[in-house]
Amino acid sequence: MRMRNDNHPEARRPSKGDFGRLPSADPPGKAFPTVKAVSVLETIANARRPLSVSELGVLLGLPKPTAHRIVRMLESEGLMQREPGSRRLVPGPRLVRLGLSIVGAAMMSAPRHSILEALSQKIGETCNFGVINGSHVLYLDRVEAEWPLGLRFESGSRVPLHCTSMGKLFLSWLPKQRRDVLLRSIPILRYTENTITDIARLEADLEKIRASEVSIDNQEFLAGVVCVAVPVRDQNGHRVAALAISAPLARMSIERGLQHVPLMQKAAEELTATIDDDERDEE
Repeated sequence: MRMRNDNHPEARRPSKGDFGRLPSADPPGKAFPTVKAVSVLETIANARRPLSVSELGVLLGLPKPTAHRIVRMLESEGLMQREPGSRRLVPGPRLVRLGLSIVGAAMMSAPRHSILEALSQKIGETCNFGVINGSHVLYLDRVEAEWPLGLRFESGSRVPLHCTSMGKLFLSWLPKQRRDVLLRSIPILRYTENTITDIARLEADLEKIRASEVSIDNQEFLAGVVCVAVPVRDQNGHRVAALAISAPLARMSIERGLQHVPLMQKAAEELTATIDDDERDEE
């Protein structure tokens, strides 16, 4: 399925004072619990790691029973979820979709999308931009190649970690202890004959990826499809996302895909500049 190309007006980013005036399901005079819930979501979304309920309570000055009550409500609505193999909290699928809707309102005209389009035109294949979300890779943006044989995904699609180029790149960044917990928690399913399901072999592959900062999917997720991925950093040099190209094997071999790595790394540097611009706009 092709990515939608709807145009939406860009919403103004609310200030802290706006939260009390946001539309609320609470009756008049009962908006304060909603503000607390928004604060919890904001803290979870801004954290660079999973948080426990106790940490949320300390950070927001909430009594422990109140923090637990809010977390249970947000979990039930899909706005938060537990990190695989842990009781700590991360953004849930509904919160991720909300974030995608906000970002998607301006995505088609954003410099980020233009960079993907330019790279796709140079290479002649599909380009993907994604992040890790829980136990999956989440596509934030995508430009399809102009070929009859195309891969039909769209922004918001999720794919596995252990058998995709972006997913293995994200796994290679994780501290070993957290990676071990995640690999024990997620289903290591065999999608094709090339899928690596042996943990020891997968770990060895991830160590090579960590050293080279280049990841490949050699028909490991979809038979007849190959992918190559490189990291995208923020202004502080933190690896925050990934850029990947994908193509049918009939058009691009792994060797040919690896020849595109210098172009991909240059595009990744340009994407870093757009992340810097986003962050400066928010300050």
